Amino acid sequence: MAIGKLFIGRKVRELRGANKATQAQFAERIGISTSYLNQIENNQRPVSAAVLVALAEKFQINMSELSSGEGDRLLSALTEALTDPLFENLAPNFQELKLVTQSAPNLARAFIRAHQGYKRNNEQLVGLSDSLGRSASLAETTPYEEVRDFFHFVDNYIHALDVEAEKLAGELGLGEGDSYSILSRFLKSQHRIEVKRSETDNDVLRQFDRSSGTLSINRYAPISTRDFQIALKIAQLHAPDLIQSIARDANFRSVEALEICKIGLQNYFAGALLLPYGEFLSAANSLRHDLDLLSARFGASLEQVCHRLSTMQRPGNKGVPVFFARIDRAGNITKRHSSTKLQFARFGAACPLWNVHEAFEAQGRIIRQLAETPDGARYLCLATQITKSGAGYHRPQPRYAIAFGCEVSYAHAFVYADDLDLSAKANFAPIGISCRICERVKCPQRAVPPLMRKLQVNHDKRTILPYVIAEA
Repeated sequence: MAIGKLFIGRKVRELRGANKATQAQFAERIGISTSYLNQIENNQRPVSAAVLVALAEKFQINMSELSSGEGDRLLSALTEALTDPLFENLAPNFQELKLVTQSAPNLARAFIRAHQGYKRNNEQLVGLSDSLGRSASLAETTPYEEVRDFFHFVDNYIHALDVEAEKLAGELGLGEGDSYSILSRFLKSQHRIEVKRSETDNDVLRQFDRSSGTLSINRYAPISTRDFQIALKIAQLHAPDLIQSIARDANFRSVEALEICKIGLQNYFAGALLLPYGEFLSAANSLRHDLDLLSARFGASLEQVCHRLSTMQRPGNKGVPVFFARIDRAGNITKRHSSTKLQFARFGAACPLWNVHEAFEAQGRIIRQLAETPDGARYLCLATQITKSGAGYHRPQPRYAIAFGCEVSYAHAFVYADDLDLSAKANFAPIGISCRICERVKCPQRAVPPLMRKLQVNHDKRTILPYVIAEA
């Protein structure tokens, strides 16, 4: 596989700093001139294949760790922010944006955060014009969004927490088998907590009574939910200091965000405990990511399996890079992560041409789609509907669609691609990220015009859209 141009100046600079070497010393160790190293560190020249090999050999690093996954996410978020009409005629070109995300990622994050604040403030002023005198805190990122971004920019992988959960899973013999009995015995023997399935309120999945040391689990919750809630309680008891440390080091701006992050980290530990990294990754590869078989093998829900697959980013032992999202019937993305080039829109709904919307009409089936985004990247897209059950006949049954997939270059690792022709361009449906930033000029299902393109209106001719998007 050919290696494209890699501008990884910041990572090389950090590696040199970690080894307490001068540019001259570092350049000598990897066999290049000091001037070449200086150009690499300032992103004036890409690294060659020979330099990559030297870095791997001399400093025992995995070349996959030099990938631009984080840069892709920053580049996507920065590009979307700059489509705002506020920056008309000022937006830098692609190479300039790439240089910023590679050389000054914290500056890019600061810009994105500032734009989020501006946009939120603007929306509040429009929607709440009678409340202009209220606190300026309306302009700030909400605690939930701040935590969501934290997980997004750490690639949805928390190494210390994942390793600790895997260690405990090995000690308990988790991974396959009766997780409920193992988890319940552990709580009883190590923490003197009795697990009971009880007739709790339908909205309560888990409730802990400190006075009696009883953990009540809703008896009508699905088995996968029941086990996960017990595992989450174990996370609270087994790794509180580690969770507190990780959340504190994220430097959230509010107590609310800190506490929400701790819940997210507890959830992460629970998932890593029930689906331990090494065993789960091995099974995913041997079963070729058959979601139903993985769910049955580990006693997990399909959503839990997809979510866990999106966290397989351990340095030196990464899984297939995938995207994962959970979407409600209104098109709201309630969970999201992507370690592929496909990055979900931060504002607006998902592309209507994406097969995830069809999942609501195909209950019980995993549907497939070959798709191509405007940048030319191609994907194998899977989608299926899930229902949050257990509430009874008279209660609402929340329904979601799960979107999951990978870039076509990895499709051979998925059983779902076996009978698909991946070579024919005509088999790939054109999709976008969000209408407001999609550049496709002839999309029949466009909801709103792209922000950074001028429109032409012809009163004598009407096409599918009441306007024509001017060519760039």
